[in-house]
Order: sequence, then C-alpha cells, then structure tokens
Amino acid sequence: MGAKKYIVELSDEDRKTLEWFTPTGERRAQANTRARILLKADDGLTDAAISEHVGCHPQTVHNTRKDYTERGLAAIYRRKPDREYERKLDGNAEAHLIKLACSEPPEGHSRWTLHLLADELVTLDEIDFESISHEAVRQRLKNALKPHLSSYWEIPPEQNADFVYYMEDVLSLYHEPYDENRPVICFDESSKALRGHERDPLPARPGAVARSDHRYKRNAACHRIRLTPST
Repeated sequence: MGAKKYIVELSDEDRKTLEWFTPTGERRAQANTRARILLKADDGLTDAAISEHVGCHPQTVHNTRKDYTERGLAAIYRRKPDREYERKLDGNAEAHLIKLACSEPPEGHSRWTLHLLADELVTLDEIDFESISHEAVRQRLKNALKPHLSSYWEIPPEQNADFVYYMEDVLSLYHEPYDENRPVICFDESSKALRGHERDPLPARPGAVARSDHRYKRNAACHRIRLTPST
C-alpha cells in the first residue's frame, strides 16, 4: 500500500507569505526548503519533481505536505510550537553535578565518565529523581564547564620578587595622569598571512549560505605595527 497522499492547496494569503519568506535569506535553510516545497506542491508538482527541483529527499516532501495539512504554515518549522521539553536537571542538580565532576573519581577509575557521573548523581541525598541519562549529563557539562576553553594569564613564579616588582612597575605606569609632554605609547605588532582562493567561492542563494573551499594559496605575509597613546 502506497503512502497517503496529502494535497497542498495554499490560500492566497499563505502563498503570498511563503513567496515573501523564501527570498529574504534571513531564515534557516531548512525552513526555506520547506517553504519552497509548499509552493511547488501548490503548483501541482509531484513529490519526485519537487525533490529534484528543491534538492531534498522525497520523504522530506511527503513529510512537509503532511505537516501542512495538520499545522498550516507552521509546517515550515520542524519543531512543533506546542512541543514541551522537561528539563531534568535544575540549578541545584547542576551544581551537584559540577561539584561531582570536579572531585576525585571513584576507586578503581582514573577519571569520571558520563555513565559514572549519571549513576553517582542519583545516589546523592540532595537529588530527588531516580535516574538520568548520560546524554543529559553530557549536555549540562558541555554548557556549564566548557572544558575545551581556558583562560591565559601571566602567573608569577613562586618566590620571585624581581618578577613581581617589574610587573607592578609596568602596571603602575598606566595609572599615571596623562601628560601631553610625556605621553605613554602602547606598542603592538602582529603578522597576517595574505591568502587567496584556489576555487572561486559560491555566493549565497535562497535556501543556501555562501560557501568557500577550505583550501587556499598563500600569497604573502605582512607585518603590522601599531602605536597608540594610552589615555
């Protein structure tokens, strides 16, 4: 038995909205694709023809037709507006998760794993749910800890009085009142590679962002020096 056929018949208002929607270039590519599918479906094209014209899978065309008959123009967005997501970890649970992840791992383990954290978290007296998935743990740690980021500072060596003296001497210079006869000049320098495209970039078009090839040719390099007064 074939898939159920969903007929798309746009009202004048819906069609006008979709025709305005597609060329703006400010929407997500997936939403633009669904808007174009609905316009082609209203023109009477088959799923196969729409798929070839828009550049998507025929199942996407079928699903978009189905969504439009059920939700109207909201079908151009994948997520249903009335869909609710329950947040498993509240602020208290997140705080305990971070504290746990920064503690020593259990005996017999060299580090915490997502599964270990999920299993250990639910055993805490402060946590009132019975289970949690390791994926929920991964998502919260990714947003909270951001282990891939780090801050760089000039950390003074221990018991190095000379280092601290010269550092404070430079910093105190910036706190002196401005003197036009003895201006404090900030000096900065950097190098910049001058790169060219091996292949011409593809400009943006409706439903697709601009694309540039990752390969490039190195033309030259320049050295930039900047002197600015400290105010």
